[in-house]
Amino acid sequence: MAFRCQRDSYAREFTTTVVSCRPAELPTEGSKGNKDVLSGFQVVLEDTLLFPEGGGQPDDHGTINGISVLRVTRRGAEADHFTQTPLAPGTEVHVQVDWERRFDHMQQHSGQHLITAVADHLFGLKTTSWELGRLRSVIELDSPSVTGEQVAAIEQSVNEKIRDRLPVNVRELSLDDPEVEQVRGRGLPDDHAGPIRVVTIKNVDSNMCCGTHVSNLSDLQVIKILGTEKGKKNKTNLIFLAGNRVLKWMERSYGTEKALTTLLKCGAEDHVEAVKKLQNSTKLLQKLWHPFQNNLNLLRDLAVHIAHSLRSSPDWGRVVTLHRKEGDSEFMNIIANEIGSEDTLLFLTVGDEKGAGLFLLAGPAEAVETLGPRVAEVLEGKGAGKKGRFQGKATKMSRRAEAQVLLQDYIGSQSAEG
Repeated sequence: MAFRCQRDSYAREFTTTVVSCRPAELPTEGSKGNKDVLSGFQVVLEDTLLFPEGGGQPDDHGTINGISVLRVTRRGAEADHFTQTPLAPGTEVHVQVDWERRFDHMQQHSGQHLITAVADHLFGLKTTSWELGRLRSVIELDSPSVTGEQVAAIEQSVNEKIRDRLPVNVRELSLDDPEVEQVRGRGLPDDHAGPIRVVTIKNVDSNMCCGTHVSNLSDLQVIKILGTEKGKKNKTNLIFLAGNRVLKWMERSYGTEKALTTLLKCGAEDHVEAVKKLQNSTKLLQKLWHPFQNNLNLLRDLAVHIAHSLRSSPDWGRVVTLHRKEGDSEFMNIIANEIGSEDTLLFLTVGDEKGAGLFLLAGPAEAVETLGPRVAEVLEGKGAGKKGRFQGKATKMSRRAEAQVLLQDYIGSQSAEG
């Protein structure tokens, strides 16, 4: 026997009776892919308005006496409704379907029947399976390729039939009815019992099907074939939208178009060219960046080499100075890190010998804290420091020698006091 949802796909609510209720568990998957198990109950009703998953169509959502039904599955001639609240057998209950989801599934499923029939009629393209997805639906065609011209012809034909307002009828045939042999189908479930349900689009198609469907093609509104993709095992996937999904897709597309117009500062017709120019600019910047990045790596290697050379130099003493034209703060800090001496004042500078540059003073914390601001003053710059380091910017690198004398005098006075 067909369920109420199959006998009248447009029914949104009805009253029935609970037949049984047993404890059950429902495996679920979270948004991050983590597995979980919900504890609840499988409720069986005398009849149901909620379609159980099958025939490529997902199950309905809805409520029983206001209690959410989280999953509906078929078990032989019965439908199991998973809830997290028990319902006593014999209780009269009010069932409501999530109409937006139901009608969307009706539009996509009837749309699939129509596309399948037209693709077969026009080009002999057989449907081997289909999937009603959350955002788009896919029909698997038994062909390694489908041309753009074929797609356009199929789309034009199905929309003409929608405009012709062709009726869609549902009938039940017994297994031994001779007409069953003329009906298209991909076989029946192993546990099928009772009559066969046949969905017929007038003058277009008759197909065995358990799903919910529109009663007239005009309810499909429009079908848009988005394109094709390579399928598995030498097949082609045809991607389509029907009805309200086309309107939502257009709304999303227009929103994206408006955002791109704002970001790219050009009209929609110029978006592709604008993005191509951005891509070319990015590639050019990457080419320019690679040598620069290589130079940075070389500069770091040089800093390590200089640090080791200074440590082993016969000029190594209480005050060590170094100036290079090329370099930056990181370059100087690498040298200071590699040397790591707490007994020596290290005075490093980089930049124009007679102009502006950067300086770093490293060594005993007390000495650096005292001398850092004085060095900055001599170099007519400013800086800051902590924990044995003081670094900053200088405007008069030409006064480096004066700063060096300042450091040597300080070390000399400290030695005399010692």
